[in-house]
Amino acid sequence: MQFLNAINSSVPLLASATETVDSSMVMAAVLLSLVVIYFASKVGGELSNRVGLPPVLGELVGGVVVGISVLHLLVFPEGGTDSSSSLIIAFLQSTAGLTPQAADGVFAAQSEVISVLAELGVIILLFEIGLESNLKDLMAVGIQATIVAVVGVVAPFAAGTVGLMTLFGIDAVPAIFAGAALTATSIGITSKVLSEIGRLNSKEGQIILGAAVIDDVLGIIVLAVVASLAKEGEVDVTKVIFLIISATTFLLGAILLGNFFNRSFVRIVNRLKTRGELVIPAFIFAFVMAYLAAVIQLEAILGAFAAGLVLEETDKRKELQKQVIPIADLFVPIFFVTVGAKTDLGVLNPAIPTNREGLVMASFLIIVAIIGKVITGLTVFGQPEINRLAIGVGMIPRGEVGLVFAGVGAASGVLSKPLGAAIIMMVILTTFLAPPLLRFVFPDTTNGATETEKLVLDVAGATSLTIEQPQLLTAKSPDVANLESAPDSSES
Repeated sequence: MQFLNAINSSVPLLASATETVDSSMVMAAVLLSLVVIYFASKVGGELSNRVGLPPVLGELVGGVVVGISVLHLLVFPEGGTDSSSSLIIAFLQSTAGLTPQAADGVFAAQSEVISVLAELGVIILLFEIGLESNLKDLMAVGIQATIVAVVGVVAPFAAGTVGLMTLFGIDAVPAIFAGAALTATSIGITSKVLSEIGRLNSKEGQIILGAAVIDDVLGIIVLAVVASLAKEGEVDVTKVIFLIISATTFLLGAILLGNFFNRSFVRIVNRLKTRGELVIPAFIFAFVMAYLAAVIQLEAILGAFAAGLVLEETDKRKELQKQVIPIADLFVPIFFVTVGAKTDLGVLNPAIPTNREGLVMASFLIIVAIIGKVITGLTVFGQPEINRLAIGVGMIPRGEVGLVFAGVGAASGVLSKPLGAAIIMMVILTTFLAPPLLRFVFPDTTNGATETEKLVLDVAGATSLTIEQPQLLTAKSPDVANLESAPDSSES
């Protein structure tokens, strides 16, 4: 009881909810919420996949539909709404005997549970991304990809942050958060399109993929720093430098200690004989790393990402990836649908005069998001015949990585409604624009290549790649910049 009292005293919302509300009603509300979330994610993901876009974008749009913007099935109190705005609570009142007096308590507790599950989902997502990021390939992508990645992070971040502060009068912390959201690049979307047009193994394709991998790592560090700034509520240069050093040291330290831990992890796993002998120790490690990151004032997701990078180096990697996928399938959609559900696109309605600034803000972010990535192609040197425009366009889509920024920003409360909606619109538009733009900037002279090369891309897993050729099969690790299929190194 003392333990439960301690939890209640540290979490007043849950304490007040559990004191006044029947727990069975809270459970019913949570179960209905999960039904709505999974239905929206599946329908949205399937429709998005059928039109050639990543399923995660459909999950986001599905969340928008069931959330505060359209159907009000899944709403949260952060936006100033109450139980009367939730159709799930109304349904429980009409069918399950929920009293109007208890509705507010059930609504608060249900929202808290779903928000916690969404945060757990993003931790699992970053662990999965870490498992799919090959460190050896990351270090082998070369100076060209590194320069493209660094410019692709610095240019949009600086332009977005300064522009929001000077043109729109946004405070420093939310402006920095929005600028950070502009740094992301979705490798899954770009690699899928490159494979379809037969350019995955081109010089441009290798530079794009390598830069996107580095971009992800830099983006996670940036996210950890700005999320910590959001908790402080103000910008302290000394604090920023400390956070950058802490995040970089934490990530590099985890990688360097990885070789020692890898051997211990494999020995422990080999001694276990019951169900979950691999995946449970892996998640124990991931959650401990997430906890350590949170304790040193970084984001928990940085620890989860570092854990994935470490375990990617073990010989259990492929088996672990397979076992993590169904767990991610359960938790990650909760995060993306929740991000969409909390986004009130009504604040961008141009018919309302007070919303026009938010719409202009969204337009500004979209322009910076596109130009800030397109210019990265100009940094490629020593290759006069390379398609620099194609490299820049390949870095445009934000996809699931941009949604992580938007979700963390919304959860921290640092983003206003118009700014949060503007970021979501930027993520959606850049993700939609990238596939047709990539097809446009590459000359249509590669049909022959696509006949001798077939690429199967697991978009749901973001970047799992396998290249098949006639009488050849070459398997490469995920997120590989150098995807080559040479006959003398392939396995039949």
